[in-house]
Amino acid sequence: MNKHRRILIVDDEQDIREVTQIVLELEGGWEVVTASSGSEGIAAAERDRPDAILLDVMMPDMDGLETLKQLRQNPDTQSIPVLFLTAKGQGKTLPEWEALGIAAAIAKPFDPLKLVPQICGILNWD
Repeated sequence: MNKHRRILIVDDEQDIREVTQIVLELEGGWEVVTASSGSEGIAAAERDRPDAILLDVMMPDMDGLETLKQLRQNPDTQSIPVLFLTAKGQGKTLPEWEALGIAAAIAKPFDPLKLVPQICGILNWD
């Protein structure tokens, strides 16, 4: 976990963004960029080119699914691995998500201490 990684967290809940950012910075040693909406997340992904995106499914205005579709349509962001943060589906990937190339779904609430190893395992990061 010593490689420098940049992670984008897209979640409309400020407390989730803050807790997740602290854990990823302290436990993973990663640089973290945050966005509070789908459109903000797309702009941040284009600007910051993160190594992975943690994307909340249930957000007002543009939900995670629509955000993912737009990320996949953009040549600059289409290959970035996306992990859904979801209370819906309890961490199981749905067929429509898999069709969009979702890396995994992590159920909320998640155990902050297990998040970094979980992401590393999903993305095969050492």
